[in-house]
This record gives sequence, structure tokens and C-alpha cells, in this order.
Amino acid sequence: MPKSCFPYHSQGFIISTGDTILNNQQIRCFIAIELPDEVKAGLHQLQAELKLSGHTFVKWVAPESVHITLKFLGNIAPEKVASITKVIEQAGKTFSPFQLETGEVGAFPNLKQPRVLWLSIRGELDKLIALQQHIDDGLTQLQFAKETREFTPHLTLARLRQGTSPRERREFGELVMKTPIEANYKINVDSISLMKSQLLPSGAVYSRLSQVKLTAET
Repeated sequence: MPKSCFPYHSQGFIISTGDTILNNQQIRCFIAIELPDEVKAGLHQLQAELKLSGHTFVKWVAPESVHITLKFLGNIAPEKVASITKVIEQAGKTFSPFQLETGEVGAFPNLKQPRVLWLSIRGELDKLIALQQHIDDGLTQLQFAKETREFTPHLTLARLRQGTSPRERREFGELVMKTPIEANYKINVDSISLMKSQLLPSGAVYSRLSQVKLTAET
């Protein structure tokens, strides 16, 4: 069996012992909530509607790679995977599953001059924010700095390429605002994942290193 698909179980969570875990190279990681397949299918349909304009300066994010980021960790040593997962496991014991749903389309910094196109998140945001803060606090014991920016949960749909002119950005933003978009997809949050990000010429490829279930009593 290839090393990259041989998992082992430990204290209620699963860690995938991929090739990058077994050698001594650092791993680019983040903590996230993965999306169910039906939500990814909905994002694919939404992107298909917006792609009809044929704008070549828009780089669309593959729906299979879309997630709700809770904490970006940067490059970490492989031996830290287990201790990070234990921090996530403590959060799993503290929180029970909760419900989110997608909202309206927006952009950073705004739809008049968009750089990043996203879908907002609504629902039980108080629980989502508390979960993110719990993980952020727990990681300080592993010398990860706390977040200084406000947590803004969203799903990234696309990024406009560098060199896109202000006129092109404005026209694309106007197109998004004029497009009737129905994107009310349900997200049942019942687990947290530690993800690896591998940067390739074709774009980032994500794979799960470990996953923890939310198991607290309601």
C-alpha cells in the first residue's frame, strides 16, 4: 500500500502518514472545515453561471478545494502534526455539531474593484466564531501567534489575476451584481480538519492530514 494513503488512528482522530509526514521536510498547513459534496456541486453550478462571461483574467477556485479556513499555520515541522491535532481534538470535545449555510456573493475589498470573489457564510455564526477562537487560543501553547485580523468566514470562489485593469475589475464586479444568484446551500459542521497545502505550478493541491469529530453533548 502506498505510504501516502496509509492512515493510523490515535485517541479518536485519524492522521494520514503521507510521504511529506515521513520525511523531514516542512509542510504548509491550515485548519479548516471541509464542505459536503452537495455544497461543492452547488458551487460548481454557481461558478458555471458566472463563467459564461468568458473573462480570462478571473482564476476560478476548484469547488473540490473550497473550504472554511479557521487558522492558517504556514510551514510546520512534520513532528508537530500530532500535537496540533490534539489541540483540535480538545475543540472537538468542547463543541457539538452545528449548522451553517451560504449567503450572498461579495468581494475583497469590494465589488467595485474586486480582487477576491467569495460567498458569505451565515447560520450559527456564534458557534463558528467560538470554535475558531478556541482553536486559536489552544495553539498558542505550541507557539503559534494569535490572529490579529477579525475572523471573516467565507468561501473563496475566484481571484482576479495580477495585472487586471481597474476597468476590467469594475466590469466584472458589475456583472456579478447583475447576475441573479441563488446560493443557499446547507453546511452541517460536524468535524474539523488539519489540511496540507502543496503549491504546484497548476495551483494549490489540498489533502487532509487529520480530522476530528465534534462530539460534545448538546
